[in-house]
Amino acid sequence: MRIHQYDNAQQVGQAAAILIGAQLLTKPDAVLGLATGSTPIPTYQELIRLYQAGVLDFSKVTTFNLDEYCQLPPQHPCSYRHFMRQELFSQLNLPAENQHIPDGNAADLSAECAAYDQAILSAGGIDLQLLGIGRNGHIGFNEPSDQFVYGCHVVHLTQSTIEDNRRFFKREEDMPRLAVSLGVGSIMNAKSVLLLATGKDKAEAVRKAILEDIDPSTQASILRTHPNVIFLLDKAAASLL
Repeated sequence: MRIHQYDNAQQVGQAAAILIGAQLLTKPDAVLGLATGSTPIPTYQELIRLYQAGVLDFSKVTTFNLDEYCQLPPQHPCSYRHFMRQELFSQLNLPAENQHIPDGNAADLSAECAAYDQAILSAGGIDLQLLGIGRNGHIGFNEPSDQFVYGCHVVHLTQSTIEDNRRFFKREEDMPRLAVSLGVGSIMNAKSVLLLATGKDKAEAVRKAILEDIDPSTQASILRTHPNVIFLLDKAAASLL
């Protein structure tokens, strides 16, 4: 595990974009695992800038997103499909057929999860997985538990996650209670992992992930066993280390 600390979230985003850019320059047809939420937005903004400057080319890239809400229309402004289109995909030359996001509205969610894992395998696996971390230590939507779940699965969101994300919805009752998420095994199978954490509200989760025992009650702690993981933190998120 490598840990890099920066002054602010903007620098974290720039550092992450440099590493992702290096992956694309090394392997133009790289498979990227992507995340949503406010944390990766500076990274996406920098990737867009590098593309528009002619530095990066996404025409051969394939992406797989970590997760998606269940029972939320894909055109809903709070769906992760909408988020990715607005914050990144619409501003790159990334082919639509290469953009993959779990279908939280599938009639058979178990079959959708199995098909999503198989699609990743068929693409050759994820070269670089981008992650955020929840206040409760979750990665993807893998919530605190008594076990690590290997494959893509349906998750019952915890109250803390609902409280964290409800600000994006007009009413709390509009916030989904279920989501589809890559499992910890799927994340750990990535050839490299990049975790971003910014803000003081993430400091305790970062501390537990890095310093306490590897335990499914802090799902991010499993990353310490990955052979190629980098934590990019701002000062606030690193303040308890």
